[in-house]
Amino acid sequence: MATLPNPLPHLAANPTGSTLGLSLPSGRLIDATDDGPWHEPLLWHADAPSAPGDWTTHHDACRPAGLVPVVIELGGGQGGPEEWELMPADTSYPGDHDPEEVLTGFWEEYAAQDETWPGLATVGDTGTGTGTGTGTEAEQADALAAQLADTLLAPGSSLKEPRLALVPARRSADIPAAIGWSGPANYESDTARLCAVLRSWEDRFGIRVLALTFNQLVLSVAAPPTTVAEAEAVAAEHFAFCPDNITQGTHNTLRAYAEHELLARRTWSFWWD
Repeated sequence: MATLPNPLPHLAANPTGSTLGLSLPSGRLIDATDDGPWHEPLLWHADAPSAPGDWTTHHDACRPAGLVPVVIELGGGQGGPEEWELMPADTSYPGDHDPEEVLTGFWEEYAAQDETWPGLATVGDTGTGTGTGTGTEAEQADALAAQLADTLLAPGSSLKEPRLALVPARRSADIPAAIGWSGPANYESDTARLCAVLRSWEDRFGIRVLALTFNQLVLSVAAPPTTVAEAEAVAAEHFAFCPDNITQGTHNTLRAYAEHELLARRTWSFWWD
């Protein structure tokens, strides 16, 4: 996988990250994978719960160092990331995959035989192209992610023992691939293919990778669909990306899923069996 230089090894000798211009709390570096220790740390996470505003503080300070924040769950049934069976050796580079080709292939494999792939939902149908740049729309997407992250990190969160983590990645959409996340392994073993889709959603809908558990991915969505027709177009992409969301969910048709899970919703959540 093509990556930027990894700044995390600096934290082994300098835990606060001061040599990188950071001021980190006590934390730990994770290099555990399904095949044994990786040759360099895959992520850092804080030892203690975070305070409101920590996501924003670390997002702004860590971006120049090449680190991107994400919330992780330490207390789930599969434990923290040391027990997640990370597989970086099996992960390619998201930029090497075409998102529509990825979704088309999944759709043809999992959709009903008489259902034709409807194509990607266009920005004109849904979002406003909030992307990864430094303009106002990207800033709004980052601000929404920070707001929702504060909620996930707060006491009473839906996550068990949530912690702020930092991952060496080019952009938020690349986080699962950067750590070799194996949550969707029963569906797709190369997480970079799914991250290619996340990049497309980042560009079209302003998503940010908000949280990861052993097998759940949570996204913030700055520009969600605002009409049922728009939501149905996105629902088709979600079905191809993660059929379990619909086939094993409460709303098991594209229409119902669009109306109840996508319409004007600021978070998207995916779970693979």
